[in-house]
Amino acid sequence: MYQKKLVGVFGDPVDDNPSVVIEQVAFDYMKLPMEYLTIQVKKGDLQAAIEGLRAMNFTGINITMPHKIDVLQYLDYVADDAKIMGAVNTIYVKDGKLYGENTDGKGFMRNLRNGNVPTKGKNVVLLGAGGVARAISVELANAGVKHITVVNVIKEEGERLVELLNSKTSVEATFVFWDHKYSVPDKTDIVVNATPIGFVNKEEKPNIVYESIHPQMVVCDVIPNNMNTLFLEEAKKIGCKTFHGMQMLVNQGAIAFELWTGLEAPVQVMLEALAKVYGD
Repeated sequence: MYQKKLVGVFGDPVDDNPSVVIEQVAFDYMKLPMEYLTIQVKKGDLQAAIEGLRAMNFTGINITMPHKIDVLQYLDYVADDAKIMGAVNTIYVKDGKLYGENTDGKGFMRNLRNGNVPTKGKNVVLLGAGGVARAISVELANAGVKHITVVNVIKEEGERLVELLNSKTSVEATFVFWDHKYSVPDKTDIVVNATPIGFVNKEEKPNIVYESIHPQMVVCDVIPNNMNTLFLEEAKKIGCKTFHGMQMLVNQGAIAFELWTGLEAPVQVMLEALAKVYGD
């Protein structure tokens, strides 16, 4: 009996996981016999679930919390940048071996490259210090950014990220405790909101001095369910070049698609499907 190849996401169940939308529409558009499944894997069952990938002939999976860190110990190979980040969100199977990648930062970097935004020697302000911020900052460091200022409301979290960047990459990183309305330094080239501010409540925006942003800055948001966050709207009023998180999410999904299939992803089809479900 002919069966579809299986791909999926392991982790806490999410009713409206956007990866299901963009990956399945890509498989269907390319007429590939592949099915993307959402599978709840409890914390204590991770090893058994990963071992089951081979037994069930999965092509690959995405990994969500709470497994992004713990899964590394069960993989045969982990990409160098993912090792620095200490987290994996995408696994593909090749010749029976499990390979781990982190596409969070790669999706962000593809946004910048597609927009012809140079990174070498540039100064970045990164709002947030969680998992997405960590992935983005490592990829920016690897792309030759000169300096990253990490701005975060949790002091210990921000200091850990700065220590990681200074010890594991060639970038110079400093930390600013976000207990005030933050003013973006004048010499900043790229500003990134890597916090969840604006995700649940679309009327929220990061607590910064928006008058400190100037038109020469590139402003990016990682919020995946809104192309026009208030953060980006403020930047657009100033005249900045902006990038939204929905495109970043599609780029992440496209990279995963390419790892699983070896084919170029239908990015525009994926973006249109995501915008139809989550767009304004």
